[in-house]
Amino acid sequence: MAAFPGLGEDKIGAPLPSYPMMTPQTLALDFDGVVCDGLLEYFATAWRAYGEIFGPPEGPTPPQLADRFYPLRPVVESGWEMPLLIHGLQRGLADQDLLDHWPTLVPQLLTETDLNPAQLGAAVDGVRDRWIQTHLADWLSLHRFYPGVLLRIETAAAAGVEVVIISTKEGRFIQQLLGQQGMDLGPDQIFGKEIKQPKYETLRQLRRQGRSSIWFVEDRLPALTAVQQQSDLQEVQLFLAEWGYNTVADRHQACQTRGVQSLKLEQFIAPFSAWTGS
Repeated sequence: MAAFPGLGEDKIGAPLPSYPMMTPQTLALDFDGVVCDGLLEYFATAWRAYGEIFGPPEGPTPPQLADRFYPLRPVVESGWEMPLLIHGLQRGLADQDLLDHWPTLVPQLLTETDLNPAQLGAAVDGVRDRWIQTHLADWLSLHRFYPGVLLRIETAAAAGVEVVIISTKEGRFIQQLLGQQGMDLGPDQIFGKEIKQPKYETLRQLRRQGRSSIWFVEDRLPALTAVQQQSDLQEVQLFLAEWGYNTVADRHQACQTRGVQSLKLEQFIAPFSAWTGS
């Protein structure tokens, strides 16, 4: 797992670089895997939720379980899937099978465990809520913001670009993490899991509100291709964040997908002209 600067190393308020920008009107960003690396917290939360759902595990966390979980994070679309992924690992499913066939395995695992997404999601959110209420500093310490990303967001906002977050993570958790870094996005700028709609629907909502130039950065290729399938969202410019939770196969496919541009972290923190090669 890549190492990123700890919390506090990319604080808001540092001197802003001056970029000659070819800017979008609205910059829409996924959170986990684009702005913030929460792999450590993901596993810790998933393991606690797994214990609540399936019963307290006997003994310590199995050796190498976290190391097996991290590379599989790209298959997770919503947080409720995380304890189910640990269940798959615990019951002996092969890592490669989970990576290659997760969408097919999810309904099978739900059926065999007699669980549903709402139950799993409530367990995950409950773990996070209690953790934040009792040991906020501990919870925050398990997150890392990707180098330069917060400063790049601030630079874009200072240049008049509207920045919004579109995530399957609860908005209140996003606000906690950004607030700790000194970034205060308004409630109309964070679209979390609580709005209960696909990301393409949120982009459609933004378009209906008059945004004429939207750039969307996401680390999951299926989320980008879902936007492509919407005939009224063809003008949204789509970028795959290569530094996020995706696989080599995802990045290769993105290079072959018309309308999706692969974006490296060094491009993201550079002027917008570097994103499109213009």
